[in-house]
Amino acid sequence: MILEHAILPVVPGREADFETAFAEAKAIIAGMPGFVDLRLSRSIETPNEYLLLVHWQSVESHEVGFRGSEQYRQWRALLHRFYEPFPVVEHFALVHSA
Repeated sequence: MILEHAILPVVPGREADFETAFAEAKAIIAGMPGFVDLRLSRSIETPNEYLLLVHWQSVESHEVGFRGSEQYRQWRALLHRFYEPFPVVEHFALVHSA
């Protein structure tokens, strides 16, 4: 299992609209093969920034399966208009936990 990490910089003043759109978009990603779970958190210090954490079965589930799908086009249409600049997405493998 891998963890996708993205800081989502939402255009200031559009946070409520983003959260509404994300509520719809999360159903899209949750239905994808290889999806495990996700968390979206809002920064306390920088209220227009969000932390998206998504567990996938593999990097390929995200990069090939989801991003290559029609569902990703729907996700993109709902959410990508809110980002400035566009977020950097990285994948992580667990080393330790407690």
